[in-house]
Amino acid sequence: MNCLLCEQPKQSSPSWQSLIAIEKSTLICEDCSNQFKRVDIIEVGDNIDSITSIFTYNEAMRNYLHQYKFLQDIALAGVFSNELKQALSKKKAIIVPIPMHPTKKIERTFAQVDELLKAADVSFEDLLIKTNQEVMGEKTREERLSMSRLFQIKPQVEIESTTYILVDDIYTTGTTMQHAALTLKEAGAKTVHAVTLIRAASEQ
Repeated sequence: MNCLLCEQPKQSSPSWQSLIAIEKSTLICEDCSNQFKRVDIIEVGDNIDSITSIFTYNEAMRNYLHQYKFLQDIALAGVFSNELKQALSKKKAIIVPIPMHPTKKIERTFAQVDELLKAADVSFEDLLIKTNQEVMGEKTREERLSMSRLFQIKPQVEIESTTYILVDDIYTTGTTMQHAALTLKEAGAKTVHAVTLIRAASEQ
């Protein structure tokens, strides 16, 4: 089988876990895998009880995101499934993906966060609707602070007084996560955590 990123044949020795089918096979080669850098940042936000990010945003990750999201290579959804599943298994909670705006979803043809969760075999609930298409990374801090709400709860959805985990592919300014967490908490959520695959440096 070829690597999904460099398309070169994968060369790996089978482990005892893979031989008894408890280890999910990797989709990329060792050389490509070694280009991704773990960061494992855990921090807090104004409306979020904790934010966990798994990888840093380097050139390898930029290329991965471009191929996955913009070239619509949905097969890449499973590249980091083991890492994502491990991060989400640490807390008992309702998993909620950050949704795309409906217009953007039509352009992309698939919801990238939903596909990441499906590939990781993680159950989730679509509870939020995104109401704004603006890109947070293109705004100043003052513009982000003055924005109207980015999300609303889906009609006929009742938010329980329990723990939720928001999931997104990349954390840049934090505005998206803060808005989503506030929407859940105002609707009745007791605790809101967040997990992102990538943590990108942001300008203040």
